Amino acid sequence: MTSLKKEYEFLNDIGLSSRNSGCYIDGAWKGNGPIVYSINPANNQTIAEVIEASPQDYEEGMKACSEASKIWMQVPAPKRGEIVRQIGDALRSKLQQLGRLVSLEMGKILAEGIGEVQEIIDMCDFAVGLSRQLNGSIIPSERPNHMMLEMWNPLGIVGVITAFNFPCAVMGWNACLALVCGNCVVWKGAPTTPLITVATTKIVVEVLEKNNLPGAIFTSFCGGAEIGQAIAEDTRIPLVSFTGSSKVGLVVQKIVNERFGKCLLELSGNNAIIVMDDADVKLAVRSVLFAAVGTAGQRCTTCRRLLLHESIYHTVLDQLIDLYKQIKIGDPLENGTLLGPLHTQTSRNNFEKGIEIIKAQGGKILTGGALIESEGNFVQPTIVEISPTANVVKDELFGPVLYVMKFKTLNEAIEINNSVPQGLSSSIFTGRPDILFKWIGPQGSDCGIVNVNIPTNGAEIGGAFGGEKATGGGREAGSDSWKQYMRRSTCTINYGSELPLAQGINFG
Repeated sequence: MTSLKKEYEFLNDIGLSSRNSGCYIDGAWKGNGPIVYSINPANNQTIAEVIEASPQDYEEGMKACSEASKIWMQVPAPKRGEIVRQIGDALRSKLQQLGRLVSLEMGKILAEGIGEVQEIIDMCDFAVGLSRQLNGSIIPSERPNHMMLEMWNPLGIVGVITAFNFPCAVMGWNACLALVCGNCVVWKGAPTTPLITVATTKIVVEVLEKNNLPGAIFTSFCGGAEIGQAIAEDTRIPLVSFTGSSKVGLVVQKIVNERFGKCLLELSGNNAIIVMDDADVKLAVRSVLFAAVGTAGQRCTTCRRLLLHESIYHTVLDQLIDLYKQIKIGDPLENGTLLGPLHTQTSRNNFEKGIEIIKAQGGKILTGGALIESEGNFVQPTIVEISPTANVVKDELFGPVLYVMKFKTLNEAIEINNSVPQGLSSSIFTGRPDILFKWIGPQGSDCGIVNVNIPTNGAEIGGAFGGEKATGGGREAGSDSWKQYMRRSTCTINYGSELPLAQGINFG
């Protein structure tokens, strides 16, 4: 390959070519591993080539990153915030091009691709303010002439392993916080979205180098499972943030725990929307459509289960099926497209197998349920009527498949919501205060994200993002998530000449 195809020429604006080195190591682009191909899921044609990292590349990169961490953690936090501010501005200047690349390489529609890049920009803004608020506390001491302080210090290096469905935003959630907290970042992007990893890295490291800082502060690798395993095993990385399936997350957690590292896990979701008998049906239907069809059902926060009160069951279902039949399916870069392709041909095959399992377990296809014949990985958005006790409902089928169920009482709906292994996001539609407060309280949803009158997806960066149970328990983005990226020290200072002991102990 000598040059990018004409329809991909816009990639030149973000530093990409037909053949790209996939590792940013110690201020230079390298790659001595296998060559992989970035594929457009809308037509399964090659966009460009990327050379992945070899084990030697990884070791070289980690040595440089370790040295850079000694410099970066000594930079005052507000100065680190200034660097992150500049990263946000650099991303703003390339918002359209990078958003278009996300849409092209991942397959989500253009509005969502641009929105994903905007999410990193928003996280940069959040982190800039945070850089002046990494506050500890003063704790009263029971001993005279003593003072107790709580200090927060950098961990050193944070490893970030991200998934294909949000190929750069999740990196942003982690990296913005990690950087202002004084940590270097080692990022392994998804193997199937290497161009996004390369392009985003180019934007970030250009800012570092303009400020005469080591590029190794932000070290990235394109690579497969072997690079991910190296990150999990590496004792130089105190914290590993992993986004992916619950199955792989358990493996990562075990490896990291065995070396006494810390894990931040964002794993599977199996999210429900409950529509009560007093709900605004029009609002609920619009929300379900966005939550179930957006990103072709490939979000961890996708609505996969729709629980409808028996009194409004057919009203909601009829409106939803009618909307599903109007969805424009096609090239995610085209205006008006609401549903793009699944990310890979394997995803398409899994959709087909999933529909067969659904039918075998008594699921009734109300609309969709089939592949769409095309060059790309397109499938029909699908609504399935099924029992909440069917085994298939407990699993996460990563595609635009919505399970619909009927309930009689709020307690029954809450029980169904909480009956799956995952615990990421949940939502209820109601106007009654007694219902909504029970829903968000201790006897309500067991998820990390609990919404009222909005869909299960579209979380704001100001709140902590993450879930319970098989979702992993991690928290990213806002609130006090930053504390996971630092180590806490309780410091006691004796400024007197005596040595009183705690609890009044007299040691003679």
